[in-house]
Amino acid sequence: MTKTLRVAVIGAGRMGADHIQRLNTRIRGAEVAAVVDVDLARAQAAIEGIPGAVALADADEALSNGDVNAVLIATPGFLHEDILFKALAKDIPILCEKPLTPDAESAWRIVQAEEKLGHQRIQVGFMRRFDAEYAALGNIIRSSELGELLMLHHQHRNPTTPAGFTNEMLINDSVVHEFDAIRYFTGEEITSVQVRLGKATRNAPAGQHDPQHVLIETESGVLADVEIFVNAKFGYQVATQASFEDGIVSIGGDTGPSTLSNGRWGGSVTPGFEERFGAAYDVEIQSWVDAALRGEIGGPTAWDGYATAACCEAGVEAQKNGEKVAVKLNAKPALYR
Repeated sequence: MTKTLRVAVIGAGRMGADHIQRLNTRIRGAEVAAVVDVDLARAQAAIEGIPGAVALADADEALSNGDVNAVLIATPGFLHEDILFKALAKDIPILCEKPLTPDAESAWRIVQAEEKLGHQRIQVGFMRRFDAEYAALGNIIRSSELGELLMLHHQHRNPTTPAGFTNEMLINDSVVHEFDAIRYFTGEEITSVQVRLGKATRNAPAGQHDPQHVLIETESGVLADVEIFVNAKFGYQVATQASFEDGIVSIGGDTGPSTLSNGRWGGSVTPGFEERFGAAYDVEIQSWVDAALRGEIGGPTAWDGYATAACCEAGVEAQKNGEKVAVKLNAKPALYR
């Protein structure tokens, strides 16, 4: 088995460029072999200073390059399905940034294709599972040291949104992370989603209702809620409070020291997801590389990608009708049990 992953990074935008530098400078056991972007100049800029890496404008070129034995997909989600099918045909390790695909139907096709392959090759980029605080809360839940988990309360706040960030994207691009986190914490599937639209901020752009309150239930009856507030102005904050039979655990508080001076107190809030989850991304990619070198995956599966896509579809429907919407899932294949 190979001792080094020679990775083709497909997509050199914000996430792709970040992963390229991560692979080149901080990850053991992997090297950047190729960078693909429709903007060839951007791909060329991304490989600057990386020995042996090539810049390409087409994913097919990278996948047919004999020097490539793994792929990291960081393109917009609507491009994922075609690349995933081609990478699965090569039977090489794949890390696919979320979403696996933009909808449950296409995600299910990927699950079926991997099932036919007979072993797991796809790891989906839900990086929060690799955050130290998320892992600590997960350990507390699984240990039952505070009794049974009863409820989860999530806050997901962004300072602002880019142009074109639609109402549906609050669910598909933001709450998707909480859907995966709830499944990770509980070890259960989500059975229903409801979205309540209350008073909206004046800072929301036209056509976007912000904030929203998302109500979620799991198979055993664990209740979860998410405050999604994407124009909160003050910074980037992702926090969770878990209610147990015998205690409460909170994670995701503001970072840095708390300072008292001149009659005031304060601290710092991370400005964006890169700062809040930078260490988690490092752990995630290292886990993928280490597992891939063993012929395994090191994190969320294609099934996880499919299940969250189904949750998102229920969430978007619930946005529109205000009712509790059941999450529809196909039977889980044996490969993922």
